[in-house]
Amino acid sequence: MKTLVIGTGGREHALARALSLDPAVTEVHCAPGNPGIAAVATLHDVDPLDGEAVAALADVLGVDLVVVGPEAPLVAGVADAITVRGIPVFGPSGAAARLEGSKAFAKEVMAAAGVPTAAARVCTTPEEAAAALDELGAPYVVKDDGLAAGKGVVVTDSRDEALAHAAGCERVVIEEFLDGPEVSLFAITDGRTVYPLQPAQDFKRIGDGDVGPNTGGMGAYTPLPWAPADLVVEVLRDVLQPTVDEMARRGTPFAGLLYAGLALTSRGLKVVEFNARFGDPETQPLLALLDAPLLPLLLGAATGTLADVPPPAWKPGAAVGVVMASAGYPATSSAGDVITGVAAAESLDHVHVIQAGTALSAGDLVTAGGRVLAVVATGGSLAEARAAAYGGVAAISFDGAQHRTDIAAGR
Repeated sequence: MKTLVIGTGGREHALARALSLDPAVTEVHCAPGNPGIAAVATLHDVDPLDGEAVAALADVLGVDLVVVGPEAPLVAGVADAITVRGIPVFGPSGAAARLEGSKAFAKEVMAAAGVPTAAARVCTTPEEAAAALDELGAPYVVKDDGLAAGKGVVVTDSRDEALAHAAGCERVVIEEFLDGPEVSLFAITDGRTVYPLQPAQDFKRIGDGDVGPNTGGMGAYTPLPWAPADLVVEVLRDVLQPTVDEMARRGTPFAGLLYAGLALTSRGLKVVEFNARFGDPETQPLLALLDAPLLPLLLGAATGTLADVPPPAWKPGAAVGVVMASAGYPATSSAGDVITGVAAAESLDHVHVIQAGTALSAGDLVTAGGRVLAVVATGGSLAEARAAAYGGVAAISFDGAQHRTDIAAGR
């Protein structure tokens, strides 16, 4: 079967790599891709936000499945343009992708479905924002209602900082602060059947010890040895299935990847946010441990036949991914810095490198974005996987490279 992955980042590289390892997949294409993806897929220069162009490419290539990776094309309705041509697509419609595209809409759906989540107020004026901050109290949680590439959230004890962030957004959602650890739980669904993946945890802030500004994610690991044994059962029962059922009830069924960001609070499980696609960087270690072909799961979700596909199975052990970012990230990013050592890292046992913000320049691999790459490793234990991942990080070098040293530490 032929597949086409849409996107340019680490998530898309991980997906393309997993599909390339599936014996049932004869061709992997990606648009527009990056140099790392080029090692496992044929690249095509297409704007991922142009639904008609993406659909036309899929038609010309004669692919059997399109996988739309990033959130922006999904919210823009790229999946709809592909579906119109009768091509199976893994990814929700533009209407269903509002679960990620609008935090206010997600809160509305959760309320209707009885899904536990933080109390929240939707604000469009400085006066409304100020009143919501005073009502819900510190620490203040202020979220841009729209897409912000994982960086539209401010959590602060400073009322002035919270107000300033709100003022920079057209509409914000101000929430009560949720205590306790956060967990990512992905689920593949065709709009009826829901298959949860195993839990993962990512590290959002730029600095060790969770200090500094939020990023798109500086690393992740799976499984979570400290998580409650019944966590997946509880989340499927109380969060994932009710949300999928509510979306179907509204006439906008959600088919694709439903990502639940969860807080395990002192008052029980609460949803922090929904995403409508594979999360980056959690996807990288999750796919490294997936002990089943990826294509049947994605195709089953795309064609409404997921119940006929065996649920995901997992290899024993653990996987850890450590993100290496360019100088200045997340405020800015540095481009054109030569990257060395990727081949050396990949020569290590149980280590592979997923590229994201990379490009080729005069034959050299160079930085081309904030999060440049992720070093992913597996091991018999979390400690083994972590040691292997950081061994790979030590082999790679570029000017201004930054990474956290505490991914999965003490877990």
